[in-house]
Amino acid sequence: MAKTQDFTATLKDVMGAFPVDTTALEGAFKSTARLNEKLSGVALEAAEKSAEISNKWTKDTLAKLTEMSKAKAEPADYAKAATDFASASAEVAAENMAAFAEIAKKVQSETVELLMAAGKDVAEGTTAAVKKATNDVTAAAKKATAAK
Repeated sequence: MAKTQDFTATLKDVMGAFPVDTTALEGAFKSTARLNEKLSGVALEAAEKSAEISNKWTKDTLAKLTEMSKAKAEPADYAKAATDFASASAEVAAENMAAFAEIAKKVQSETVELLMAAGKDVAEGTTAAVKKATNDVTAAAKKATAAK
């Protein structure tokens, strides 16, 4: 009767000849965490600036509404107050929308810069990992061939 060959030792030798290097995975995790931190910083800074603009805009509008709502001596003064409020509100709205646009432009610019830098880092890391893997596999193949 034929006995089945035990491949356990052979499999251990093969797996030992091709070690798994987890440093590349750890490096990728760390670089992703750094990128996320930077992107979060950009987003939080933009949110803070947007909140400041919104808060100031609200305070200015309330101050103008307070002035507009005061009792007037003549009926024509109510129309003038409403007209002044509307034109001042339109002017402030244009200024604030321009400020929001500047924030958005800055966020877009910083995000593109971060992603381009991350892409460059990934490309360099991948190239280094492929070279190392190639060298490791070549060395393991030579070692396996020499062992025969």
